[in-house]
Amino acid sequence: MFYHLLFPLAKYSILFNVFRYVTFRSIGAFITSLIISLLVGPAFIRMLKRKAAVETIDDDLPEKHRLKQGTPTMGGIIILVSLLISSLLWNMLNNSAILLMYLTIVWLGIVGFIDDYLKNFVKAEKGLIPKYKLLGQISVGLILTLAIYYSSPASDHITALQIPFFKNTFIQLGWFFIPFVVFLITGTSNAVNLTDGLDGLAAGTLAFTALGLGVMSYLKGNFIAAGYLNLEYIYNAGELTVFISAMIGTLIGFLWFNSYPAQVFMGDTGSLTMGGILAVISVLLKEQIFFVIIGLVFFIETGSVIIQRSWFKWTKRKYGQGRRVFLCAPLHHHYELKGIHETKIVTRFYIVAVLLVAVGLSTLKLR
Repeated sequence: MFYHLLFPLAKYSILFNVFRYVTFRSIGAFITSLIISLLVGPAFIRMLKRKAAVETIDDDLPEKHRLKQGTPTMGGIIILVSLLISSLLWNMLNNSAILLMYLTIVWLGIVGFIDDYLKNFVKAEKGLIPKYKLLGQISVGLILTLAIYYSSPASDHITALQIPFFKNTFIQLGWFFIPFVVFLITGTSNAVNLTDGLDGLAAGTLAFTALGLGVMSYLKGNFIAAGYLNLEYIYNAGELTVFISAMIGTLIGFLWFNSYPAQVFMGDTGSLTMGGILAVISVLLKEQIFFVIIGLVFFIETGSVIIQRSWFKWTKRKYGQGRRVFLCAPLHHHYELKGIHETKIVTRFYIVAVLLVAVGLSTLKLR
């Protein structure tokens, strides 16, 4: 909005020329979303407490989690509100990539909100029926994928999957691009949801992963930098940098309330949406493998659940009694049951996330 309202005034004063620059608007978006999160958070948390929209702890979670009983949830609304407002203020609103971001926020935000609402207001124990939740994720993934696929002037160009460790190396997915991207969006959305199990874990890890994508979007949106690093120049990528900056700002603002001991939890409203947003950004940047590298924490968490359930079912059929690989899944609960304090677990996950971002960005010179 600021770009459309204030940049035209540059012909009267050079001061307004700053609104053309992605760097200036990215900083503005970051600060705005951070401040909005800090301002909106306390009032929203008090409202959730009044409405008794509080966390119910599952019986299969570690015993220490009983202390979290009664903590307000649905805090993802704080994230989505501050992200939307900041983006509306600082992004170019006629940019196709940003419009796809808004569709992702609204659609997955509604799916997550319905799930949280059913659990916390209607008191439905499991919330939204899993198959309906999955249908909502797959449907928006399919719409977004088709929009990206058919908006490209050359379909074989958009369906080429870049291998980041090798120079000018691509895998042509062809028609398989559509189910692949739908699976990536749906899988990442659920992966972040599974990671959201300790105070500050999902929000902080999301911020680090978003930072990696933000660096990539800035480089690909800058013609000179992209040429120097042998990256494909993407016209829309600059605006994604502004959006990602707003995302990082709101996640850091949310951590003010979500860090240990948490005053509010993200809930499905935030985790499902944030995961989907990251996946869509990676597709728009044509950096899906790079995204898997820097976001590997989320996929390891999901893998631990898949391994645990598969091994339990197989051993139950074979031996009559199910056996477990981990003490509890997702993986962060395994470490809890091993006696490690949750703040140490979260900090170590942060360190791993930073390392993964560094590994991902190091591939820039290998290309």
